[in-house]
Amino acid sequence: MIKEGETVHLTDNKNSFFLKLKKGEIFGTHRGNISHDQIMEKDYGDYIETHKGHKFQILRPTLYDIIMFGIKRKTQIIYPKDSAYITLKLGLRSGMKVLESGIGSAGLTIVMANALYPDGRIYAYEREESHIKVAKQNLEFAGFSEIVKIFHKDLSEVEEKDFDAAFIDVREPVEHLPKLKQVLKKGAPIGFLLPTVNQVIQLLEGLEKNDFIKIETMEIMLRKYKSVPDRFRPVDRMVAHTGYLIFAKNG
Repeated sequence: MIKEGETVHLTDNKNSFFLKLKKGEIFGTHRGNISHDQIMEKDYGDYIETHKGHKFQILRPTLYDIIMFGIKRKTQIIYPKDSAYITLKLGLRSGMKVLESGIGSAGLTIVMANALYPDGRIYAYEREESHIKVAKQNLEFAGFSEIVKIFHKDLSEVEEKDFDAAFIDVREPVEHLPKLKQVLKKGAPIGFLLPTVNQVIQLLEGLEKNDFIKIETMEIMLRKYKSVPDRFRPVDRMVAHTGYLIFAKNG
């Protein structure tokens, strides 16, 4: 049986809705209303009818579904094509202590929290209060609010130390490299996201100057294909360049 507090995906193959279940709540669609209590009487894979008789299938959403279609976006998110690679590159696992700066709408944070669950923790520093509000809502929606501690502070104000890894998505990360070197464990991996070439060059110079090692720069592209047997071809649009990824380790 589906339980209260779980996030479910309702679909009729044309329309998709994501909702966090709460007893007594009613979810309204253009196809009719659905009681949360009725959903909690079902299992994943079952169908449920609105009060107008329209059927939706109840699915368990994947993390990809939640990030791409379920969460609210106050800012541009880091797409799964990048966030999954970032999480692997940083070697995230349960029990680790991770620094993040520039939480935005928490798209990447959710992916990292999933890897850190249940005993890891993210210390997220964000300057924009409006971003924090949306990020907290999205983390609650995804079920990872207990993994992430958010500070309404600048990266320069980090007080914690001995981080196992870090990911930084701020405008001028090079200014914070001395601080990052202090709070990261020796040999700990760190990643950055930057939108422009000149920022990347400046960061690469700063990483070398501050004795970071194993420096790498890359971009990740994703190309989808139409899954129609008699018209199999690339889709007309693709998620190409979204940002430059830079990785290093604290030497």
